[in-house]
Amino acid sequence: MTDAVPEVVLALSTAPDADTAARIGRALVQERLIACMNVVPGLTSIYRWNGDVQTDQEVLMLMKTQPGRVNRLRERISELHPYEVPELLVAPVVDGLAPYCRWVRDETPGD
Repeated sequence: MTDAVPEVVLALSTAPDADTAARIGRALVQERLIACMNVVPGLTSIYRWNGDVQTDQEVLMLMKTQPGRVNRLRERISELHPYEVPELLVAPVVDGLAPYCRWVRDETPGD
């Protein structure tokens, strides 16, 4: 890992549609919990829920932030999301363009 990239993580979640994802993304950006969200349409999710296999069309939400914002991000996703159990997975960024990573950190200052 280079010193140009520390403290940037990629968080991902799904939403039932682009409007819901945009509403969540706007709130998270306004609250400075994420620097940005990419909404990727055309996702088919297959999963087991309440004992039945489900297939749903969803959108993928890719969010960039820093580790210090993840706890609050987790809380807000749970509050804003329409799903009973929203997905939220967070992975470290091991490398990236230094100016972009700096921008992510600048846009998501700690409390």
